[in-house]
Amino acid sequence: MIKKKLNSKKIDYWRWFGFFLAVAGAIVLGNADIYSQWLGWTICTLSCLIWIAMGIKDRDIPRTLMEVMYFFIGIRAIINWLYYNS
Repeated sequence: MIKKKLNSKKIDYWRWFGFFLAVAGAIVLGNADIYSQWLGWTICTLSCLIWIAMGIKDRDIPRTLMEVMYFFIGIRAIINWLYYNS
């Protein structure tokens, strides 16, 4: 039982890290600077990876699928912004 509590606490740190990445990505995306958009999308995509892992661990299929969709949209946006700036 103690081991189970320790494992859940370790996971909670990842959840908070994913949350703060999502907030940081939203701030970067919201600053309206075209040249930093790729960075905002990259941060948000990393956040999605964490939430995909949490959704799989929690066996929450709808949330996992939603995050997978956002992950692929984020990859597409990163590629688009990098080609836009080159």
